[in-house]
Amino acid sequence: MDKGAEYYRRYLDGDDDAIAELIRDYKDGLLLYINEMTGNISLAEEFMEDAFFKLVTRKPKFRGKSKFKTWLYAIGRNAAIDGMRKRSRLSDLSPEDCGSISDEENIERNYLREEQKIHLHRVMSRLNPDYRQVLYLTFFEGLSNGEAAEVMKKSRRQIEQLLYRAKLSLRSELEKEGFEYEVL
Repeated sequence: MDKGAEYYRRYLDGDDDAIAELIRDYKDGLLLYINEMTGNISLAEEFMEDAFFKLVTRKPKFRGKSKFKTWLYAIGRNAAIDGMRKRSRLSDLSPEDCGSISDEENIERNYLREEQKIHLHRVMSRLNPDYRQVLYLTFFEGLSNGEAAEVMKKSRRQIEQLLYRAKLSLRSELEKEGFEYEVL
């Protein structure tokens, strides 16, 4: 059983401290994922809070058919979709820089890395929303294709095709601006 599932089980068994630990461990990643969907950090925070609120109030059953993180991100995705439907439009704001500078490495090198991340996020914001989502889930969150398929409610084959097209589209956009990324 993974750590998130353990926290959630403890919470359901009456340990209120466990939900605080769960939120502490998963809030940043969930926030960044939802931010990729909305393009607005304020909305992403609101939808992230909605997702955790659903865990606390509704206490849905985690069956263990996937990793806890995958299940939680699906709840977050649904909260964001519901919230965006209520607002009936997406924000035009570009994603904000979410990285931080490590004290252990050379500041100049970190600055260049952060600039590359900012540039990558800007280029990704021009991609199809499904492309952005699949790239974010697989590259930034490290989910497998199967886990991304569960979060996005698509088949594994659809995710593989979507990821292939997303990489091509991202590479094309980056090359237009003179950048090349080895990962793609």
